[in-house]
Amino acid sequence: MTTFLYIIAGIALLVLILAVLAPKTYDVSRSVEIGKPKQEVFDFLRSLKKMDLWSPWVKKDPNMKKEFRGTDGEVGSVSYWLGNKEVGEGEQEITKIVDGERIDGELRFMKPFKSESNCYLLTENTAEGKTKVTWGFSGNNKFPMSIMMLFMSMDKMVGKDFEEGLSSLKTILEDS
Repeated sequence: MTTFLYIIAGIALLVLILAVLAPKTYDVSRSVEIGKPKQEVFDFLRSLKKMDLWSPWVKKDPNMKKEFRGTDGEVGSVSYWLGNKEVGEGEQEITKIVDGERIDGELRFMKPFKSESNCYLLTENTAEGKTKVTWGFSGNNKFPMSIMMLFMSMDKMVGKDFEEGLSSLKTILEDS
């Protein structure tokens, strides 16, 4: 019985130590330079409907169910999706727009697991007629997910998707 109590105490101590060491937040972003003026790029980015043209997740499930609520491109507009196991179920809402500069949103995932993250798109002039776009998201790792993040990297999990999406965005805008 004493050995069993030591094992339980050891496991509890290990979980406690891992919880203390685990990353509490994440912030993943990628950038690309697009050969178009900043306002033109920004006006395209603010549309949740147009995001489907360059989103890497739409390519992972072209048959996903989509719904839009509110006025597209305005604060409060929402894009809802229900897809396969790879894309899950969730919604994205525009929460703040700084015209020509920044679009903030909230991602609410329902499946495969519930979580919330903040997402953002930033635009800045880099050269005459060129725009740097930064796409990212950030959030908090809640217990027990925080312990899992000791062994997984949010950057590795979604970074390549961001790169693919930004590459598609660049192609769409520069070819138009």
